[in-house]
Amino acid sequence: MRSAPEERGAAGSAGLAFVTRSSDSPWVDAVWTCTSDRVSRMTSVAAARWGLVFWEHEGTARAAVTGPETRSGDAPVPEGAAFVGIEFAVGTSLRHVPTPLLVDGGIELPDTDRASFRLDGARFETPRIDDAEALVERLVRAGTLVRDPVVAGVLRGTSPRTSARTIQRRFRAATGLTQGAVAQIERARTAAVLLSTGGAGADVAATLGYVDEPHLARALRRYVGRTAGALRRGVGGAIALDLGPSGQPTA
Repeated sequence: MRSAPEERGAAGSAGLAFVTRSSDSPWVDAVWTCTSDRVSRMTSVAAARWGLVFWEHEGTARAAVTGPETRSGDAPVPEGAAFVGIEFAVGTSLRHVPTPLLVDGGIELPDTDRASFRLDGARFETPRIDDAEALVERLVRAGTLVRDPVVAGVLRGTSPRTSARTIQRRFRAATGLTQGAVAQIERARTAAVLLSTGGAGADVAATLGYVDEPHLARALRRYVGRTAGALRRGVGGAIALDLGPSGQPTA
């Protein structure tokens, strides 16, 4: 569960209107918006990526860097807030904040208003969902956003000319997680989406390579905070899964 900042929104369920889109930027995994209504808590789902989140609540604008999450938890959601978020691709990082320091936490950014925010000693324009990539380009040009070429190569499926131990060390330094942890988190999130769209537990377990349904159930409990049955029925309250207009999670 993220310990900072406390107010966090990126979810899809009753009381949370969530819209997400993919990105053609190699630095970005997804861009999302969310508004909260009649909801104060949500289940936070494990995530392998760090992000930037911008939100406005009761006339006050705020911004934060959010880190990867290694397990599910419970998180507050400010009612009546509007959010814009950028989830960065695995392997990217901030020059001035090592990603391992962000794991299961985050940093609220000071000196934020509706128009701009301060990061790494410079001021940047607060993005909207349709111009998030323009902000990312400015962060890259400023050297604030960086990427390890060895980790990038591993994620592309190439074999860098270095030892396995060096790859693991650099992967953890860039992402805050091991390659195995990233794979486990991503697999559990995919399982949750499949189950929420009606997939049977046995089929989902077989498709994603779980040994059996109990193995899948343990992963869901740790990383998603829901049982397979609760995901299929859509019960249990607000949860940080991306839901489309139909009310069902999207990939």
